[in-house]
This record gives sequence, C-alpha cells and structure tokens, in this order.
Amino acid sequence: MDPLFFTSMLVLLQLICVIIVVAYLLTRTRFFPEVLEGHPTLRAQVILILVFGALSIYGTLSGIEFLGAPINVRDLGPMLAGLLGGPLAGLGAGLIGAAHRMTMGGFTVYPCSLATVLAGLIGGLIWLLHGRRFAGIMIAVLFAILMEGLHMLLVLAICRPFGQAVEIVSMVAFPMIVGNAVGMFVFAFMVENLISERKMQAERDTLLREMERKNTEIAIAAEIQQSFLPDTITQIPGYDIAGKSVMAKEVGGDFFDVIPLEVVPMGTGRLGIMIADVSGKGIPAALFMALSRIVVRVNATWYGQQPSAAIRDSNTIIANDSKSGMFVTLWYGLLESATRKLIYVNAGHNPPIHFRAADRSLAELPATGIAMGVMDDAGYTQESVDLAQGDILILYTDGITEAENENLEMFGTERLQQVILASSELSANAICTEILNAVKNFTGSHPQSDDITLMVIRSL
Repeated sequence: MDPLFFTSMLVLLQLICVIIVVAYLLTRTRFFPEVLEGHPTLRAQVILILVFGALSIYGTLSGIEFLGAPINVRDLGPMLAGLLGGPLAGLGAGLIGAAHRMTMGGFTVYPCSLATVLAGLIGGLIWLLHGRRFAGIMIAVLFAILMEGLHMLLVLAICRPFGQAVEIVSMVAFPMIVGNAVGMFVFAFMVENLISERKMQAERDTLLREMERKNTEIAIAAEIQQSFLPDTITQIPGYDIAGKSVMAKEVGGDFFDVIPLEVVPMGTGRLGIMIADVSGKGIPAALFMALSRIVVRVNATWYGQQPSAAIRDSNTIIANDSKSGMFVTLWYGLLESATRKLIYVNAGHNPPIHFRAADRSLAELPATGIAMGVMDDAGYTQESVDLAQGDILILYTDGITEAENENLEMFGTERLQQVILASSELSANAICTEILNAVKNFTGSHPQSDDITLMVIRSL
C-alpha cells in the first residue's frame, strides 16, 4: 500500500488527539452544562463558534497535501459545533473554517469550502431533530462518515478535470472518512460519558435529598413514638414497676404503657399495664402502634374493671381500621393494690413469666384470645393472678427470646428464666437491666433484628 496512506493516517490521528484534548477542556467549562441541556445561550454559541472554528482551521493547516488537495479533519470542528450547539453554532464554525480554506486556493477549494459549511449546518439540523440534544455516539459517527462521503461527492461533481478529481478522491477518501469518524467517535464517547456522569450526579443528588427528607421524617416519627412511651412509670402502693424498650430501627412496633386509672372514678390504687408487639417494622408498624395504643387506652379507661370488654371493643376498632393486614399481640392487665390481684387479658402475646417467691418457681400466664386486628368479632376472656409479696411478673416481647447470636442461635425462654432466677432479689429496674445485658452479651456483634420491650412488676 502507498506509504502516503500510512503517513496521512498518522497525521490525521495526531490532529484528532489535539482536537480531543481541546474538546475535553471545553466539556469541563462552566457553560457546557447549558449546552448539554439543550439551551445554549448566545454567549455559549459564540464560544462554540470560535473554538470549533479555530479547530477547523487547525485541521486544515496540519493536513497533508496531495495533488493540491489537503487530507485533513477540517470538517470535524463544524460538525461538532452543530451537534452540540445547533445550526447557528455549526454554521458559524463552518463559515470560519470555509473562509480560511478559501484563502488557500487549490484544485478542490470550492467543494472543500462548501463541505465545511454544510458539515456545520447539517450537524445543527440533526441537533434540532434530536430535540435540541446531542444525538449520541451512533448517529454522530454515522453523520461523520456520510458527511465525508458527501465531501467526496462534491469534489467529483465540481472539480475538473474529472480524472484528477477521481484520483484525489480515491487517495484521500478513506483516510479522511476514517479520521473524521474516529475523531467523532472519541468526542461523542466523551460527551456521552459526561451526560451519564451528570445524570448519575442528578440522581445521586435527588436520592440524597430524598434520604435526608426521609431521615428527617423518621427522626420526627421516632421522637413522636418516644413520646408515647412513659418517661416515668406511675407507681402504686405495694409494687415496684419498671419498663424499657430498645428499637431495632429508629422506629418500631413494640410499646408498653401504664394507665393511671385513679384519674377516672375507680378509686385509687389501680393501674393499667400494657405491653404489645405490632407485626412488621419501621414507620408502618409505628403508625399501627400509635393507633393501637390510643384505642386500648381509651377503652381501658372506659371499661375500668372489665379488661376483656376493653380489649374486645379495641379489637373491633383496630380490625376495622386495619387495611394492610397488620395485627398486634397485646397483653393488658389491671393491677390492684388493695387485693394484690392482677386481672389480665392476653391477646396472642408472649406468655408473661410469673416468679413465685414462696417456692422460687416459674409459671407462664397463658393467652386468653387471639392477636388483635385479625378478626373483628374475636372474643376475649380475662383471668386473674395473685401477686404475693416477693413475686415478680416479667412481661416481654419476642425480641428478647428470639434474639440471635452469630451462630443464629436464639436466646430462648430458658436463658430468660435463668436470668430471672439469678436476679430475683433485685429491684424491678435492675432486673430489666440484667435481662437486657444478658441478651446483649449473648448476641454479641450480631445486629439486632427485632424490637425489644420489657416490663417487670415486683410485688413488695
């Protein structure tokens, strides 16, 4: 193959490298984002005209002359200007490149000058047809190939003698088409990467804003939920009562409550005690928790010494309002100082553990009905238990017994009972602390997967 071919290809690649460097610097300017967004200002278009017009001149001056026709990438600058900034930018850059080419004269002066102007104008029309956006790699490269093909056709159509035109075209067509196509590909690749980078940045910014908004909402929800939990637990004569809750997330579905029933006409020395676990986690569970707490609280104060009726009516309301299939396991008891009796309803909750001080035995208080929110006509019965002096009642959610260590072993009821027996001489608050510490030591570094809530009632 003619050595001129290899020489011309080498020079064209050198030209492309220079153009790519300039183009890269251009894409990093402050005005370029408005170009990518399809709304280039007049200032931006003028800059595109000057930069790519200068590149068109550089592409001409650095070319190789063959039979009076320079092998060059002059058309690449106007093509890029049009594809990026529209017809005005493309035409302006093309006119600069064409005007310079006219001053050089030569056998192909007219078709080459005309091709440079058309390159910018057609590139701008493609920009318009593509919705005032860069057309993409495939269309840009195809345009470069077809444009240089049109350039060669203009040489054949205008230049005479025809034989000399054919000789020139046969020698320069391939390197010019390849050179301009390669240059267009590299630049289009850069622009596409920049567009993808901007898109990812915009998506990342949107995601960060959304995460910030959600974090704010979660923080507010956590604060509201925390306000539902008693800051201090109301005490009644003859009992030491404590409760703690540790959420697996910012918000959760576990809760406990104490209801000072002496504020209603029931006399003094009575206290409503409630612990519950809502199915699910996160904000939906927290909302369902808030609903359940309020409904049970209202019914508990209304029905007074009839816990079963309070839970029955509460269940009807919760079941009718539960559209998402959520439910809540709940234990509610009415504690009386005078009789040392606890009347309770267990709606599908973990059976509380009763420590009897007389013989240091442990017993579970069984369920008296199903979870609330499952059936609107579910029935509930109430039971009672005597709490003698020294007795302890431990109410808990399954976040304690189902807590897992790194080997996926559960803490279990047996370990809980061992902690209760070992700490039976301590205060209610200290027993809570001992149980939570035991769970934490057991799970180690394994993440907490469920909410943990605990209440301890100690008879004095």
